[in-house]
Amino acid sequence: MSIDWNHFTPYAALLGGAFIGIAAALLLLMNGRIAGISGIVAGLLRPAAGDIGWRLAFVLGIIIAPWIYAQVAALPAARIDADMGALIIAGLLVGVGTRYGSGCTSGHGVCGLSRLSPRSAAATGAFMAAGFVTVFVARHLFSF
Repeated sequence: MSIDWNHFTPYAALLGGAFIGIAAALLLLMNGRIAGISGIVAGLLRPAAGDIGWRLAFVLGIIIAPWIYAQVAALPAARIDADMGALIIAGLLVGVGTRYGSGCTSGHGVCGLSRLSPRSAAATGAFMAAGFVTVFVARHLFSF
């Protein structure tokens, strides 16, 4: 493994991580809600009275943020080394995993770990282990 030093952006990554942390903290402090994307989106699919506004604002913020960033800096080039079938299967597996794990990486990994939740630590460890195994199998055993 090697680092592509020409495209290494530690300050942008630090700033982005800080913004994610601030947004998660503000949502918890101001609304009493955890910034788990799968739960926020699921709540839009089955809206409860008085609950749709903040969810919609959060999702729109996630969608609009890259556009705002693009106004001040160049977006990195996106490169996807998978075919459409693999992307669909991966998306479905992530969706099933978030249901079984009672949350996603943002809810458990960002918000749960910062609250020192043992359940989130176990879930995040499982997410990471599954990712390591998946990459190993896909890249080294099946050469995808």
